[in-house]
Amino acid sequence: MSTTAPSQEAVATTEAQASWMPMIIIALAQIQLSFNIGALQVSIGGIVEDFNTAPTSVSTALVVYSLAVAGFVMLGAKLDKIIGSRTMFQAGVVVHGIAMGMMALSSTASRMIQVQGLAGLVAALMVPSLVVLIATHYKGKQQAQALGLLGAAQASASIMAFLIAGALGTFLIWRFAFGLLVFLAIAIFLLSFRLKPVARQSGLKIDWNGVALVAVAVALLSLGFNYLNAWGVLLATPNAPLNLLGLSPAPVMILLGIITGQLFFQWSYLRQKQGEATLIALEVLDTPEERSATYVLLIIGALGPAINFLIPLYIQIVQGRTSLATSVAVIPYSLAIFAGTAFIVRLFDRLTPRQIGRASFIIVTVGLVLLAFTVSNDWGTPLVILSLLIVGIAEGALLTLVFNVLVSASPKELAGDVGALRGTVNNLSTALGTAIVGALAVGVLGALIAGMATAHPDIPPALLRQVNLDNVDFVSNDQLDEILAGATATPEQVAAAIAINEEARLRALKASFLVLAGIAALAIIPAGGLPGYKPEEIPVAASDEAAAGSKKKSTAPVT
Repeated sequence: MSTTAPSQEAVATTEAQASWMPMIIIALAQIQLSFNIGALQVSIGGIVEDFNTAPTSVSTALVVYSLAVAGFVMLGAKLDKIIGSRTMFQAGVVVHGIAMGMMALSSTASRMIQVQGLAGLVAALMVPSLVVLIATHYKGKQQAQALGLLGAAQASASIMAFLIAGALGTFLIWRFAFGLLVFLAIAIFLLSFRLKPVARQSGLKIDWNGVALVAVAVALLSLGFNYLNAWGVLLATPNAPLNLLGLSPAPVMILLGIITGQLFFQWSYLRQKQGEATLIALEVLDTPEERSATYVLLIIGALGPAINFLIPLYIQIVQGRTSLATSVAVIPYSLAIFAGTAFIVRLFDRLTPRQIGRASFIIVTVGLVLLAFTVSNDWGTPLVILSLLIVGIAEGALLTLVFNVLVSASPKELAGDVGALRGTVNNLSTALGTAIVGALAVGVLGALIAGMATAHPDIPPALLRQVNLDNVDFVSNDQLDEILAGATATPEQVAAAIAINEEARLRALKASFLVLAGIAALAIIPAGGLPGYKPEEIPVAASDEAAAGSKKKSTAPVT
C-alpha cells in the first residue's frame, strides 16, 4: 500500500504571505542584467556603423560577457557568502550601472568589449545573490512563484530590449538604450534598502585552484563551441589561428575543456573528503534528481539560443529584412516564454516535475517539427507564429521547473551555490546551442548547394571552379549577386545560382529545426529522472531519504 506524508509547506497553511515588494526589486535587477544583452544584440547595426567595425565585434563582446559570467559565477557565490547577499546585490547594481554608462559613452569597439567584460564579471557576482534573496524572503509555494517570476523577468527583459532598444536604435541612437539602464540602476539601489540583510558567513576560504580550473574549463568550452563553425568542425579552415596536424583547434579545445571540467570536480571531491573548502557545495548535485534537473537545464538552455540564432538568420538573410523587423517577429516567441515561466507554477500542485518535464519536451518537439514543415519565405504565416508560441510556452515552463527543483532540493544556505550552478550551465548552454546549430545549418547549406549546383544544367563546371564551395555561408541574394559579378557568369547562370541559394537556405533551416526537434525528443529521457511526486505528497521512503539528505546538507560545513 502506498503511503504518503505531507511536506512542511502543506502543513503550514496558516503561514502569512510575504510582501511581493522584495521580489519586484529582485526582478528589476534581473531585468537590468538581461536588458543589456538584448540591447546589444538588437543594436548591432548601429554599433557597426558608429564604430566602423565588423559585426563580429558585437559577437565577441557577447562571448566575453558569457565567459565572464560562466567562469566566475561560482566565485561570486563564495564572495556572496563572505560579504553578504544584500551588500553584494547593492554593489553589483551600482557597478553594473556604471558599466552601462561607460557602454553608452564608449568610443571604440575594443572599449565596448572591455565594458561588456566588466558587466559580465558584475553579473557573475550578482546572479547568486538573486537566488539567496528569494530564498531569504519567500518559502514554500510562494518561493516557487518567486522563482517563476525571476525567469519571467528575464524573458520580459528580452521583450523590452527588442522594443525599446530597437526603436531607439532605429529612430534616435543606440546609446540611449544603455543610458536608460543607468537610471534603472539608481532606482534599484534606492529600493534595495527594503530588502532583508543576509548575515555573512565568517571563516570561509576560497579555493583559488578551483577558481582557475573552472575558469579555464569554461573558457575552453565556450571558445571551442563559439568558433566551431569558423575554425572547422574537424579539419582546420583557413580562418583557424593554427592547426594541429591539419585538425581544427576548436574540437581540441572542447575536449580539453571537458577534461579540465572533470579535473575540477575531482579536485573538489578530494578537498571535500579532506574537510577543506570547495568552490561550490557539491551537495547541490548529490542526488539523481538534481543531476537530471541540471541535464534538463543544459538541454533547454541550448535549444532556446539555437532557435534565437535561426530566427534572425532566417528573417535578415532569407527575407532581407531589418533588425527592427526581426525584433517584432521574435516578440510572440518571447511572450510565450514569459507566459510559460510565470504560469507553470500553477501546475506544481497538480502534476509532478517528471510529468511536467516530459510533457514540456514533447510539446517543444511538436512545435519544432511543426515549425520545420511550415516555415517558408513568408515568416508571418499563422502556423509559423503558432509553432513559436508552442515552443516558447514549453521552454519557459521547463526553465522555471528545473530551477525550482534545484532550489527546493537544497537548504537555504546553499541557495547561492544553486544560483552559481544555474549561471554556469545557462551560459555554457548558450554557447553550445548557438555554435552547434550554426555549424549544422552552414554544413547542411554547403552540402545542398554543392550537390544542387553540380547537378544543375545551367551551372557549368568552369563557373563552379571560380566559386569556393568549401566556404559556403548564408548570404542574401544581393550578396550572391555581388559575388558572382566577379565571375564569368551569364545573367541566366546568376538567376539559376540565386534560385539554388534560395532553396538551399530554406531547406537547411528546415533541417536544422528538425534536428533540434530530435534533441528535444531525446531530452524526455533525462526529464524522466526529475522527482516523481508532488511537493505536498512525498512518498514515505523518499521523505525519509530527503530528510536524511537535508540533515546532511544543513549540518555539513558550508563551503
